[in-house]
Amino acid sequence: MKVYAGSIIIEPGLVEQDFADIASQGVWLAKAGFGAVKSPYEYAEMVGWARKHGMITTVHTGGASIPGSSGIWADHLIAMKPHVSFHVNGGPVAMPDEDFPKLVYESDIALQVCTAGNLRTTLMLGDMVRTADVFDRFLIASDTPTGSGIMPLGLMYTITHLASLTDMPVEWAIAAATGNNARTYGINSGFLKPGKNADIVLLDACVGGTKTDPLDALRNGDIAAVAAVVTDGVPRFVGKSRNTPAGNRKVRVARCDIPQDFSGAAH
Repeated sequence: MKVYAGSIIIEPGLVEQDFADIASQGVWLAKAGFGAVKSPYEYAEMVGWARKHGMITTVHTGGASIPGSSGIWADHLIAMKPHVSFHVNGGPVAMPDEDFPKLVYESDIALQVCTAGNLRTTLMLGDMVRTADVFDRFLIASDTPTGSGIMPLGLMYTITHLASLTDMPVEWAIAAATGNNARTYGINSGFLKPGKNADIVLLDACVGGTKTDPLDALRNGDIAAVAAVVTDGVPRFVGKSRNTPAGNRKVRVARCDIPQDFSGAAH
């Protein structure tokens, strides 16, 4: 696990120099949505200051999650212009359905869906971003740990939902959880490319003793029957899912060429 920690929570009373000062100390994340503002529109100026000083800005989206805070809807987000709308499918209460076309067609905000949110809304937005040809703005996260609990396989869960309950190709869903996030946050990972940081997970799907295409295994709900985490060409962990026949499995690592990277439909 790689953790990028340390986000300032935007509160009333902050001035532009505060953002300049903390950015100079290496803080590069700023989040709005939990501050004691009278209206979410009050965040707009402060989000602008954070962006001006090179910070990635994120915003709580949907119904209020803590006492005293406000629900945040499409018009608020368009006024704020953050980089990322967090848990846009609800955390757990989503925006009204009619707000989503506004965000998709009238903004360039990255739209993060999460496992702990509204599944129906996730599926709706997954279709909408593909229709609008803005899939590179579609991000998958888990939004945990939260009051909803801890979901170690949250990303895989949402990938599987999108691939099995819509006609989204599995590789597109994987891209939304990897390369789309990396590009949005400016992180040097998420792609199978020279010069990128990466632990590569090899999937060797075996269902009922019969080998199958790993992507088909995801589509069918047989999640990652065998996974080897490979770093510098050396497998250092082999895990088995509930669908894998008992017994020892050997993982052979061979040099291979990756035909493409799954970096989003628009790319």
